[in-house]
Parts: sequence; C-alpha cells; structure tokens
Amino acid sequence: MTGQFDYYAILGVSKDASIDEIKEAFIDLRTKIPRADQNPNKNKKYKRILNAFEVLSDSQRRSIYDSLLVETTDESTLEIKIQTSRDQIPLTDNPQLIYLLIDLLSPSQQSKNKNTQLPLNLSLVIDRSTSMKGKRLDHVKKAVDMIVEKMTAQDVLSIISYSDRADVVVESEVISDKMSIRSKVRSIFASGGTEIFQGLQAGYKEIIKQNLGEYTNHLILLTDGHTYGDSEQCLELAQKAADMHIGFSAFGIGSEWNDKFLDQLVSPSGGQSGFIESPENVIEFLQNRIKGLGQVFAKNVCLANSFPKSVKIENAFKLQPFAQPISISDKVIKLGDIEERSPLSILLELRIEAQPIETRINIPFSFEAVFTAQGNQNRSLKQSHQILVMTDPVAEKPPDDIVNAVRNLSMYRMNEKVQEEIEAGNVDMATTRMRYLSTRLLQAGETQLAHQAHNEAERIANMGDFSDEGKKRLKYGTRALIAQTSTLEEAHDQV
Repeated sequence: MTGQFDYYAILGVSKDASIDEIKEAFIDLRTKIPRADQNPNKNKKYKRILNAFEVLSDSQRRSIYDSLLVETTDESTLEIKIQTSRDQIPLTDNPQLIYLLIDLLSPSQQSKNKNTQLPLNLSLVIDRSTSMKGKRLDHVKKAVDMIVEKMTAQDVLSIISYSDRADVVVESEVISDKMSIRSKVRSIFASGGTEIFQGLQAGYKEIIKQNLGEYTNHLILLTDGHTYGDSEQCLELAQKAADMHIGFSAFGIGSEWNDKFLDQLVSPSGGQSGFIESPENVIEFLQNRIKGLGQVFAKNVCLANSFPKSVKIENAFKLQPFAQPISISDKVIKLGDIEERSPLSILLELRIEAQPIETRINIPFSFEAVFTAQGNQNRSLKQSHQILVMTDPVAEKPPDDIVNAVRNLSMYRMNEKVQEEIEAGNVDMATTRMRYLSTRLLQAGETQLAHQAHNEAERIANMGDFSDEGKKRLKYGTRALIAQTSTLEEAHDQV
C-alpha cells in the first residue's frame, strides 16, 4: 500500500495504536492546520488526515482496512522497531532522561534477492606520505588487490594516492581490466608530507564523473598522519559530498593521526571512522566496509530533528551496522545506510522536560531514505511513540538491549571525559576517572581494555597525557563495546 493511503503513516502512529493514541495524533495534526483551512473539500491534506482518523477510529472500518493493508503492503519497505527504557515516568519538578533504541530493518525477503542492490561507485584515497613506507603501504596494496577481485563488472572504481599533492592512479571507470588496476596500484611509492584535502578533492572529482543516481557512492580514506592547514577545507568538502549523497568513511593506520578530525569528516554522511592498529588489519577493515556497501537496501537515511518542545535529543549513537557517534546539531540527522545484513540501530538519549500535570507525550519520528530496490525512490516513514507522565508510574524493567548499550556507552563517555579533563588541565581528576574506568572495564570482563586503562592512568598521573596508542585503543575499544548485547543487571540503575 502506498504512503498516500497508509492511514497509520498519515497520522504518524503505529499499526497497534490504541483509539486514544489515534485521537490524540489526529488532534495534534489538526491543531497545526489553521481553522480556515480545515475544510476537507478544499484542503486535500486535511482531507487525508480526516479520512485516516475516521477509518482508524471506527473499529469495524479499521478491521476491514487492516485486512486490505496486509494484502497490499509493499514488502520492500522498512520495519521500524522502537524500544524505550521507560514508557511511564513520574510526575516531578525536574527534567528526566529516557533512552530509545530504534531499529530500522530491511524486510527478510530482500536478503534472498541479489538484484536489488545498486552497483558501487567507489573511490579509494590512499595516503602515500613518507610515514606510510614499508609494511603500511604494502598491506594497503594487498587490500586494494582484494577489493578489486571482489568488485563486479558493474562496479566503478577510482584510486587516488596523495601526499602533499594527489595523483589519480586509476580513473573512475567500470572495472574491466583488473590486471591493469593491480599494476598501477603496485607503482605507488611513499614520499612527501600529508595534505588530506588534496586526496579527498581528487577522489570526489572522480566520483562525480558518474551518474550518482545509478550507484551507491562512497569514498574511503586511508591515512596514518595529521593533515596540516587544510582540515576546514576537508570538512567543507565532506558536507558538500554528503549533500550529493556521497558517503565518506575514514580509517587511521597506526596511532599518529587525528581521531576527532576523522569523526568529523564522516559525520555529515553517517559514515564510519576506525582505528587500524596494525597494518595486517587493513584487509579486514576494508573487506568489512566494502561488503556492507555492497549490500545497501536503503541509503542516505535521515531523521528529522523536530520534536515537541518538551522533548530534546541530548545524545545519539549508532550501534549497528557499526558503532559511531551521531551529530545532532542539524535539523536533519544523518544516519547513513541500511544494509541487508544488519539493522540500522541507533540509541537516543532524550531529555523530557518537567510537566505540570499528568499527561501523554507523543514523540513523532520521521525518517527519509532512498530505496535502492525501488528505483531510487525517496520515501518517508513515520512512526510515533508515547511516554506517559504519571503520579504513580508502574515500575518497569528496561529491555536488556538498552541496558547493555547504556552501560557500555557510559564507559565510552567516561574515556572521552578523561580527554576533556586533560585538555582543561585537570590531571588529578583525569587520573581518577581513568582508574575508575579501568575498574569498570575489569568488572565487565574486558581485561585487555582494563589493563590499557590502568597503564594510561599511571601515565596521565606522571606525564599529564595519554599515549597516542593508548588513547586510540581505549576510544575505539570502548566505542565497539556499545554495540555488544551481553546482559548486565548492574546497568539497570543507569536507565
């Protein structure tokens, strides 16, 4: 059934919504339409809302409609699953935090259909500065060989190498002569400094040579160093590319690169940043990323950052298909792509302002995505969730998935807080926090991370800062924990 006749989507309620929820959704929508425009004979939008309400508020008509919905539902749409830490919160004078875990899932039928994915339009941007000489560049070349072998005859590939200038090693073209590509990649040699913008700009120019609507478009950056003097240009280009539905991913090799910069670089498109500790791991990282890009069901997924005045997003974090912080500073929150192998899962921390009386807060969620299986149609999906503010709320046990995610998120935040304390010159507080993090990690059974945290605590106490290697091990190690699903009852008090 198309969105035009999807009455649940029109009202922004779930298919199991109660009569009260339907009425409240209708009233909320009606109040947003000027009274002079509330004439169904003259206003088509209001007519659709009124029709939806009249059908869904009548049990007999709703039953008939639901049976028709089952018969005509488009099986290639998404399933939206929402879990909350609490559906009922107490009536207090203070704001309260709740957590929502949202899963966007592709239909299981699609995993059997290999003809729904778009081909790739991929640009690999490879750092060839002097510091990449030896094992690092050798393993990158091997990884590129693997990627070339895995890509299909419909995929488009370009390869850029850069130092303080960029060279187009392989121009953007459909893969036909794999031996020639391998030969060109082997000719890359390390020399010069690191100016990332040169590489990104060259990769971007190669990507846009193609008809972007016919591909999943993505740029992957591999670097082992800091860029100098051009970071703002890089971020502006990343935003420009995201606006054109070109995704960015970025991986740092070794420990001498700017992790905050790479997070900022991938944020506009909802891409992935990662820490490749050893050159031997380059192949694994690239293989996983390419595999995900080759299984995109819906791309450029966005969430409208427009909620009632009483509700505000404090933080957002992607759990699946990879762990990544999400920027919430814009009106539209970029979430990335939905892969068929995994749901797109996000954890939202919501602040609910104090309410003067018992009430029901309707939280609308409006998503947009480009569906590759439907001829690149841009579609909207709406669903809402209600939170009850009550004098005597029923005690609820939070879902295990939320409990575990919040528990692990708190350790990631604790590590980030240590960095903030160091930058502010609060070495003693940073040391205390890091020692506490070491204890928490040990209790969680993460012995290697706990040992690293202990070593960093001693280093901070003596030298006032992280080691480069330890900083990244802890940041990306605690980040990866957020997507884990092991059950720990101790986290219940946090949610």
